[in-house]
Amino acid sequence: MNNQRLLTGLLSAVLLGAGVCAFGQNPSVITLEQLFESAERNSAQLRPSFSAEEEANQEIRAARAGRLPDINASLSFSYIGDGFTTKRNLSDYQKAPIPHYGNALSLSVNQPVYAGGAITSGIQLAELKLTASRYATELQRDNIRFRLTGFYLDIYKYTNLRSVVENNIAQARKVLGEMQARYEQGVALQNDITRYELLVSNLELQLVKINNTIDILNNNLVTIAGLPDGTVIVPDSAILDKSLPSQSESLWQSEASVNSPMLKLAQSKVDISRKAEDLTKSERLPKIGLQAGWSIDGPILVEVPPINRNLSYWYVGVGVSYNISSLFKTNKSLSRSRAATVHATDELVAARENTELAVRADYIRYLESYEELNTQQKSVELADKNYNTVFTRYSADMALLTDMLDAANSKLDAEQQLVNARINIIYYYYKLLFTSGKI
Repeated sequence: MNNQRLLTGLLSAVLLGAGVCAFGQNPSVITLEQLFESAERNSAQLRPSFSAEEEANQEIRAARAGRLPDINASLSFSYIGDGFTTKRNLSDYQKAPIPHYGNALSLSVNQPVYAGGAITSGIQLAELKLTASRYATELQRDNIRFRLTGFYLDIYKYTNLRSVVENNIAQARKVLGEMQARYEQGVALQNDITRYELLVSNLELQLVKINNTIDILNNNLVTIAGLPDGTVIVPDSAILDKSLPSQSESLWQSEASVNSPMLKLAQSKVDISRKAEDLTKSERLPKIGLQAGWSIDGPILVEVPPINRNLSYWYVGVGVSYNISSLFKTNKSLSRSRAATVHATDELVAARENTELAVRADYIRYLESYEELNTQQKSVELADKNYNTVFTRYSADMALLTDMLDAANSKLDAEQQLVNARINIIYYYYKLLFTSGKI
């Protein structure tokens, strides 16, 4: 497809729509790139993704803290009552005085040395979750940008449609005035006047609906992009001057397989599931740590009679622990983790298939939009010829005024459809960018 045909005479064709888009107060010509930048900074719909990334960062810090030693300290004071002694048959009761005020102070340190890979796997799992949150942010960013693109181009379309309706209203009122004059001369029917009054009324209602639609689209753009309230966006007509590349479908498919945030997110879920398997497997392995401690307690109750003194001691050593129940409990947890990995892998395969289908469909629509442009260019040529023919016949009193109006309406509609066809090319190009992760 020759892109030069898309660009030839483009500015002159869109002047009709570009001039009336400043509907409301404070109109501003804003490009799509400026909307994207504003949404990146101010969009409330993107902030949850940024906060999710920060949450994932904090989770990494928490996981790394597992490598630090566990330090515990305790201090207690107590009142100890007197005891008693008896023979083994509980006879010969004798009171055993005990120092009443007790105290205990202890300090212990445990430094993990080997945890079966649980700490390392936990850190790596947190890092994978951060990567997934970043891909989720990319996907949300792309969704926002594509929504902005759709609203932006719709404003352009409805602006062109509004200009067509306004011209139709003006011409219908002109015809209505001439019919009223002819009715007063007795050469026109009241029924014709009523018909055109109804036409004008319907066109005015259509204009109200179009203006409301533009207002809604503008509000959507302003809100999502985080622009100041009251901003009225005028689409930049230069967007139709962009030289669009004519890449092959295989190149778009290749770009999507590498850049699509949806595929990246699906792949990260597979990686997270596999790392969760490693974390589950670590429960079967022993835990080894260095230990040290010191304590001081009093009174010394292990002696008879008790000694009213403090006993202090310290220790260092190596501690080994093993959860024997993991031999029969971990199998079920591991089976669940493996099932989650299979599920994530199936979702990745499905995501790749959906992406390939979406790229294929968007590429076909993209090529179709060029065919539509060629058809609309031909329609404009035919509408111009028809208008010139009817105008010549009307000037020679060989055609009715209604024929002239129909020809003018057909010409205006064909011109509006031509601009819309050019906008459709831009839309499907951005749709391809969105699907391939390059918007």
